[in-house]
Order: sequence, then C-alpha cells, then structure tokens
Amino acid sequence: MALVASSSVDPPIIAEVEMNGSDLGSTTVRATVVQASTVFYDTPATLEKAERLIAEAASYGSQLVVFPEAFIGGYPRGSTFGVTIGSRSAKGKEEFRKYYASAIDVPGPEVDRLAALAGKYKVFLVMGVIERAGYTLYCTVLFFDPQGLYLGKHRKLMPTGLERIIWGFGDGSTIPVYDTPVGKIGALICWENRMPLLRTAMYAKGVEIYCAPTADARETWLASMTHIALEGGCYVLSANQFCRRKDYPAAPDYIFSGLGEEPSPETIVCKGGSVIISPSGTVLAGPNYEGEALITCDLDLGEIVRAKFDFDVVGHYSRPEVLSLTVKDNAQKPVLFTSAEISEDP
Repeated sequence: MALVASSSVDPPIIAEVEMNGSDLGSTTVRATVVQASTVFYDTPATLEKAERLIAEAASYGSQLVVFPEAFIGGYPRGSTFGVTIGSRSAKGKEEFRKYYASAIDVPGPEVDRLAALAGKYKVFLVMGVIERAGYTLYCTVLFFDPQGLYLGKHRKLMPTGLERIIWGFGDGSTIPVYDTPVGKIGALICWENRMPLLRTAMYAKGVEIYCAPTADARETWLASMTHIALEGGCYVLSANQFCRRKDYPAAPDYIFSGLGEEPSPETIVCKGGSVIISPSGTVLAGPNYEGEALITCDLDLGEIVRAKFDFDVVGHYSRPEVLSLTVKDNAQKPVLFTSAEISEDP
C-alpha cells in the first residue's frame, strides 16, 4: 500500500494506491473511488474540484473513477428544510430554492463539462449528481466514457427517510449496466443497495463492476458491501464523502440538525468509509475514515469468473421454476398525451 499526498487539492488529500504487481493488460483494470466533499451551494467550484480529483486519479493510471452520492449538487446532511408534519417553513422553502439552484439539468452544460473531463483524462467516469427535471430533483448517477461521451443515468429508485421530501423517485427505465472494455459497469445509490430485488435486477444484467455511491459512513456499511460482492460475484466500489461542518454553509444560513447543539467547524459530520471489495469478499482498498482520499487498486477481472464458479445468483444457483423476478423497465409518466390519427383519405 502506497500513501501518496495529493498536490492538486487544497487541503491535500491522501491517495491510497494498492498495486498488485500484475501487468495492466486486458483482464486488469485500475479503478479509483473518490472520497471528498462537495463545495456546497457552489456547483462551478465543485466541478473545478472534480476536475482536480479526476486528473489526480488519471495520473495514477486509473481507467475508472467513481464519485460519491450527490457530489455535484450536494448531499444536504443535517438539513430538515423546515419540515414538520402539516407545514413547511418559509426559511425551509428558501433553503430548497438554493438547493434547487445548485442542481443540474441532464442533459445540460454541466453534463457536457463532465463528459469533456472524461474525454480529456481518458477515464470511465461515474458521478453522483442532483438532477433537476422541471421542478423536481432526483438523486442520480451519470456515466461517461473515455471518448467524452455521456452514456446515461441511474435515478435513485427509493430515497431514504427525509430524502423523500426533496427528491423524486426513479423508475425501472434507469437501471442501466453498460458493457465497456473495462467490464460491465452499473450503479445503485446508498440504501438502494439493501433492496434484494433491485440487486437481483443488476445481477441479471451482468454487472461486473458494481458502483455504490453512498452517504452512509457507518461501519456496518462495509458488511453490506462485502455481502453484495459475494452475492453478485462482482467488484464493489463504494464512494462516500468525507465532510466537516465547515464544508457546509455556516449558521444561521444553514442549521445542522441531528447532532444536538450546533457542531464546531472542525466536527466530522461524514467520515467516509469508501472501499473497494473483490468478488471473493476481500477488501482490496479502504475503508478510509481519515479524510479526503483517492482509493485506488487494480481489479483482476478473472476473479469474477472464479467467484461465479462458486455462486452465480442468476445462473447455476438460481431456481426460476420456484423463484423469479419481473422488472418493469418502462418509464412511468404522470401524464400521457394521445393524438387521434387523422386519415388523409377522403
């Protein structure tokens, strides 16, 4: 394990680079999970920070870079948005307006910028964003390839707890797995990963590099990620933010609830825990609870085949005549407009 201080981010991050000594050939992929904080309410500055981190990861030879949940747009940790049962405060509504302004349109100029960064640094990029669609926000993951192309998105299917008052719900039309030269890549967000049927849908699509952007920094998260790696016979790459209170706007503009009294600026409010796990359940890099970090290691894709020999959850270890799953993968729209066809015949 080599610990390398990053020179491009202020304050510096620590890069954990796990080298397995193998030749980077057709069956080995170097991947990085980014553990860093959003510049809250400042999307242009967050994009600048993202570029510095992508450049740093690319300098280690990474071919795949995975960012945390809601990195662009921000995870509003500690905020209640002024909600109580039956009412919403004026201050909370204004807070939502500012949060809405920090979100991005998909497609849109920020998506174009991210695509250009993936192309510039020749990486597959998996980026957590807050997506703005009309006046509804979604917690979304975007996918990009090294040619600078936007591949598509996954919208969080089930926001957790109070997230449901600020984010809409995804549907079955955005559960993609992309077949790429570095493996089949897909992503689920945070506690979606605890939904067995949704995981099964990902396995059925053949996911090999299972990305899990999250906001869960508890040590129990590692158990969930290890189980998914073993269950799916896939690599699991989980990226979380590392945040202190000072990474959010100061009080009284931003009230940080849930910790009793207002925390001090240096208080850690999300301690990260980003990790990379092999299909055999071995922790390859991380979890890191120390600070902002780039966590990098080599993935031997042959390990997936060896793991599937033991257990293939949608293959030789399935019993479809007893247990089966139907996934409704069409887009669900609240309003449909139909037009009667007008015949040109007299």
